[in-house]
Order: sequence, then structure tokens, then C-alpha cells
Amino acid sequence: MDTPVLIATAAAAGTVLLLFLALTAGRRESATDRIKSYATSIHTETLLDPEERRRSQASLRGALSNSAALGAFNRAIERRSWSEEMARDLARADLALRPGEYVAIRVGVILLAVGICYLLGSTAVPGLLNPLVLIAAGFTGFVLPRLYIARRQAQRLRAFNQALADTITLVANALRSGSSFLQSIELVVRETQPPVSTEFSRVVREVSLGRPLEQALQNLVRRVGSDDLELMTVATTIQYQVGGNLAEILDTISFTIRERVRIKGEIRTLTAQQRLSGYVVGFLPIALVGVLSVLAPRFMSPMFERPPEVLGLPFGVILLSVGATMMAIGFMFIRRIVNIKV
Repeated sequence: MDTPVLIATAAAAGTVLLLFLALTAGRRESATDRIKSYATSIHTETLLDPEERRRSQASLRGALSNSAALGAFNRAIERRSWSEEMARDLARADLALRPGEYVAIRVGVILLAVGICYLLGSTAVPGLLNPLVLIAAGFTGFVLPRLYIARRQAQRLRAFNQALADTITLVANALRSGSSFLQSIELVVRETQPPVSTEFSRVVREVSLGRPLEQALQNLVRRVGSDDLELMTVATTIQYQVGGNLAEILDTISFTIRERVRIKGEIRTLTAQQRLSGYVVGFLPIALVGVLSVLAPRFMSPMFERPPEVLGLPFGVILLSVGATMMAIGFMFIRRIVNIKV
């Protein structure tokens, strides 16, 4: 039997096995897991009407989330020392995934990248069957989910910091009107938009479950990873210990954050030309190769011909790989240079 047929058969068998485990496994869940899910999730089942809850449980995603096999795998991963840091990264990216599920996704992406490379090598480009190319494809599949997580974290942190100054002002005004700090946080949950409302709603839920407010705020800082939010949390904790006018302190912090955001905007404007140069350096050669492939399809053909060859690959492929690596390094250096800390 042909090798691609064997790979397709194995993939189909794995899919059938996964469906079988998901649909036949038990739905046991400990009380600790249920409390943890309630304290950390964004959308709980109590927020769904009965019809939406029924559809969720009947769906494949609901079956997988309640699978005993997947639960056992998640518990095995969560016992590792690095799972806590992975869970924190997922929380900062606002992804409703457990560490075990994220590990399974990364393994799946690696296998998918290697499988696609192998199938293309078996049908169209024989050079892709080289072990070095397959290793590079596997490494790419390993890195892509992490890059996606980092991008979501950066976008969410930027949105949170931009709204944080107005949020602190809202808390200070609520304190002046006679509300407690927890009531002020509940006002923030009602009046603001995600991600601010989402993160502060988790603080309210943790406090309602009996966790001290100071610890809930520390968990908030750990999830978000914002230096400005940490400044607010430290000021609040000190005020709880030694007393003082918290509303006035928060006004000062809000002014500091607004000035920092304004300075960052000015720096971003002044470095716009340099950032554009980085994009030109990184993507102009790729665009040029694409244009040449359309206008003169045979122009790049000598790069993929043998001889000459190195490590079983055409020497032109080696040159293209080295050039792509150098362009990526140059792009990262330019990004680092224009990324000025404030």
C-alpha cells in the first residue's frame, strides 16, 4: 500500500478513536475542579439558558470537555512544574484552555506540519522528504502556537493598558461617592468593556468564594502582566495596611498612566518610519520572489536543481534558507531597536 494512503488511514483511525473516547467516556469531575472552573472561567454554565446548555453538552466540544480520558491527561500535565506557567500564559491570552489541551494542540500542529510537508514531498516536491526539512517543519509547528499565544497576549495587554486609566478614575469616583472598594470593582464590571470587565469580574468571583481581596488582586496582576495594574494593586494593598485617602492615590496613579500612554503614542509616531523599514526589509524579498514566480516561472528553477547539493538538498534551497534566516534576524533586531521602554 502507498505511504500517503497509510498516513491517511492512520489519521482516520485516530479520529474515530478520539470520537469513541469522547462519546463513551464518563463525565466525572471533582468538586475542586468545579470550583476552579467557576473561579477562572469567563462564561459559566449558569449564564446560559437551558437550550444553550443542552446544545453545548450535545456538541462534540462539550463531549470532549467532559471526557474522562482527556481529564486524566489534563491532570497528568497539571502535575508538572511548568504547567502553572503555561496556565498563566493561556489566561493572559484569554484562551479557555487547560494546559493539557494546549499541549495536545501543539502536538497536533507539529504532526500536521510534518504530515503536510511529507505529502507535498511525496507528490510534488521530492526535496521536502529530506529529514532536515521534516525537522524544520516540525519545529515550525512547535513554534506557531507559541507565537499565536504571544500575539494574543500583546494585543490584550495593549487594550487593557489603554483602558486602565479610565478604569482607575471610575474606581476613585465610586470611592468618593461612598462605595467600598469591592463595590467599586463591581461597578467597573458593569460599566466597562472586555478585557477590563472580564478580569475584574474574576476578582469579584474569587472574593465571593472566600479568597482575600489582596490575594485576588495579586492573581489579577499575575494573569494580566501589566506594570500599571501592579502599581494600582500595590497602592491599594498599602492603603489597606496603613490607611490613607485611596481615591486621591488612585487619581495620581491614573494621571501617571495617562502620561505614560501619551508618551508611548508619541514614541510610536516618531518611530513609524523605522518600523516601516523593518517590514520592508523583512517582506520585500518575499514579495519579489512571488512576482518573479508569476512573471517568469522558470527564473527560480535553478535554485531547486541538483547538482550542486548540500546535505541532500539543492544548494539553492540552502541559500534561500540562509537568506530567510538572516532577514528574520534583521527584522527582529529592528523591532527591538524601535521598541523603546517607557
